[in-house]
Amino acid sequence: MIKFNSSLSPFAFLYGLAVWIRNRLFDRKLLPAERFPVPVICVGNIAAGGTGKTPHIEYLVRLLQPRCKVAVLSRGYKRKTSGFLLADFKSSSEAIGDEPAQLIRKFPNLLLAVDADRRRGIRNLLALPEAQRPEVILLDDGFQHRYVTPSLSVILTDYSRRYCHDRLLPVGRLREPTFELRRADIVIVTKCPPALQPIDFRILETEAIFFAHQQLFFTEIAYGNLHPVFPQAAPSRTLEQIKPDEDLLLFSAIAAPRPFTEKITGHARKAVCVSFPDHSPFGKQEFHKLKTLFDSMPSPSKLLVTTEKDAARLINNPRLPKEWKSRLYVLPVTVRFCRESQPAFDSLILKHIETYRQTITQHKQS
Repeated sequence: MIKFNSSLSPFAFLYGLAVWIRNRLFDRKLLPAERFPVPVICVGNIAAGGTGKTPHIEYLVRLLQPRCKVAVLSRGYKRKTSGFLLADFKSSSEAIGDEPAQLIRKFPNLLLAVDADRRRGIRNLLALPEAQRPEVILLDDGFQHRYVTPSLSVILTDYSRRYCHDRLLPVGRLREPTFELRRADIVIVTKCPPALQPIDFRILETEAIFFAHQQLFFTEIAYGNLHPVFPQAAPSRTLEQIKPDEDLLLFSAIAAPRPFTEKITGHARKAVCVSFPDHSPFGKQEFHKLKTLFDSMPSPSKLLVTTEKDAARLINNPRLPKEWKSRLYVLPVTVRFCRESQPAFDSLILKHIETYRQTITQHKQS
């Protein structure tokens, strides 16, 4: 059940009015938007909070990297730097943000940049030497950044908090009214329960607010084996290898920790779950709480398990106790398309890239 704070409705009205005016200024070209000579695929949402953008960006990277030079451009939320910055494997989460740090560790050869000004960020990427210059750019969480006109917009909505049941900030979590979804080309309902039946999908299709030109897909979370955050200190292990007498401390600082904790607790008899606010810095207070809980656990084979995004903040954290390195694990996440729709989605993305390239080539020749 989604809870709303209806007492804030007047503020939601004013917020919605401001968003409507801003969008109309862009629609009427009174505010400038720029289109670029390479495919720019935006992956975003219209709701605040976790909808699974990073796993879907990772999916697109895996799809495109073998086929073309792909770059990811992110805002780098909560980073301690500013301006345009190219990331590398050594980049810290403080320098580039949590999600970009997670991406660059998974894909060390990925061209990844951060810039709050997405238009400037794309210009800088396209100004790189030809050997580095991207052929496709994935724009992370850029749906509201209207100074860039993407060639394709993919919108995500969490199954448990679908936008059709949500309300505008600050009453609900919507950043924009649902009719602004007309700018999207693809809508993906994410984090679907694995037990959904055909009738459930038909109901979802009926209630979804989408337009005739849009394609609708459904994805679910797929979890991998437990991986050590420090591979040299501990082996990988499956969830089934968690022993009945092992104490587990699960901790996270993400917007929607419930699927993560439910997956682990389904395999562990003795688990304690700690959730911090999204993007918490893992400073003195957080470590004090975690260490107190972990030290109180009696099992000699106790483990700590966290998310991939949180692990990116822990790898170079000087407060991390050395003795935790052999006990700290991460639960990897990928996405799986429901109803065997992955080939259709892949084809849609690849066809768009090919068509857009042809259009740009014809435009240059005319």
